Amino acid sequence: MDLSSAAFLDGAPIPARHTCDGDNTSPPLAWSGVPAGTQSFALIVDDPDAPVPARPLRVWVHWVLYNIPAHLAALPEGGARSPVPSGAREGLHDGGEPGYDGPCPPIGRHRYFHTLYALDALLPDLGANAQKQDVLLAMEGHVLATAVLMGTYQH
Repeated sequence: MDLSSAAFLDGAPIPARHTCDGDNTSPPLAWSGVPAGTQSFALIVDDPDAPVPARPLRVWVHWVLYNIPAHLAALPEGGARSPVPSGAREGLHDGGEPGYDGPCPPIGRHRYFHTLYALDALLPDLGANAQKQDVLLAMEGHVLATAVLMGTYQH
């Protein structure tokens, strides 16, 4: 499976409009090569370079989206709080809110991993306070394929 964006290439800088220095809009994403039997997708965007002093091995989660319908092959560029496809559910990012929370590194250049999971099931509704770990736990045993798109950003 492949994941790409019309806004940036894999390993390249993410445009400022998709960050806290711009409109904080989610970038457009598109995927192909979906395995047979895919019933839904999940998307997690995180930053392993974010310093979290109390939890040094923790990454900063920027977006949690699951139950993306299997018939979709793209997500359009979104607003400050991205619209989600019908049937999809959003979890909380590490700022404590649902929706997309764009790159905003305090220092240096950070990497932002957009990971798309093709799943052989719809996940149960994990509730309004679902977080990355809840989605990962619910996905166990259901992942058919993954694709990763990494972008970078520095103020």
